[in-house]
Amino acid sequence: MMKRWGVLRGVVAVALVPLMTVQAGFGWGLEGHMMINRLAGAALPVEVPEFLRSPAGLNALAYYGPEPDRWRSSTEPELNAAQAPEHFIDLEWADLVGDLPRKRYDYVRALAYAQKTHPELALTPEKVGLQPYVTTEVWERLKVAMREYRGLQAKGEDTKPVECEIVFLAGWLGHYVADGSMPLHTTIEYNGWVGENPNGYTTEHRIHGEFESVYVKAHVKAGDVAPLVSAKPVVLGDVFAEYVGYLRHSHTLVEQTYALEKAGGFAGAGTAEGKAFVDERLAAGATELRDMIYTAWVRSADPVPAYRP
Repeated sequence: MMKRWGVLRGVVAVALVPLMTVQAGFGWGLEGHMMINRLAGAALPVEVPEFLRSPAGLNALAYYGPEPDRWRSSTEPELNAAQAPEHFIDLEWADLVGDLPRKRYDYVRALAYAQKTHPELALTPEKVGLQPYVTTEVWERLKVAMREYRGLQAKGEDTKPVECEIVFLAGWLGHYVADGSMPLHTTIEYNGWVGENPNGYTTEHRIHGEFESVYVKAHVKAGDVAPLVSAKPVVLGDVFAEYVGYLRHSHTLVEQTYALEKAGGFAGAGTAEGKAFVDERLAAGATELRDMIYTAWVRSADPVPAYRP
């Protein structure tokens, strides 16, 4: 996919400018987001505090999965505009800055710099997306809250308030991790193919919702996905770098998504190949989320340097 765009970028860039609008799709829909969060929580190892793995904890994790989509109403226009770009990143355009900077505002500045050499494109954060940045930032919030939990527990103090915060943050994190497992949240091809189209992929603006919402609601059950969630929890190393790698893997599946749609993979009952693909993507989101929550718990025990005002 990236090689194809390396060849065609100069040819189609001008033609694509009018299509570079903020992505409007809601990742995975209610059912997919709740399923990913619940499966991730259920797959946490016993070292993670029980309140996150309890029936009440899993219910709360599932509830918070769709939370950022609840913030995307026209009745809260400022909130909607501010956080809409956090659900996606169009890697074809983001890669024009080179290696993605680790910090949000360095990335914003890098986009502005890349704009100088690509005046035909609208390389703004709201058009290109902020997905890995919000995900890493929420993950760090979760790690801080878990560190606070450890401290309160060690002193024998009430941990109930921070437990509520941890469940909320883990659920909020789950929304973005789930979005990242959906290939169309990583590409300019997010809802109908744009640019040269030798394979005749759909250009209608329906593939996004048909794949992640309509099909999932009608044909996917948690029992289909749970066996595909990795059984062994992993403590991640460089969380930002590994999460960007996760997004890049999703990006490699963009064309496969379109090919499956063309073959009827998500229409009506779909095809066996389409079903297997959707199940695998949901499981990938649950696995990544489980590992990020687990990593936050393990690393919340790391010593913290003394605060220097």
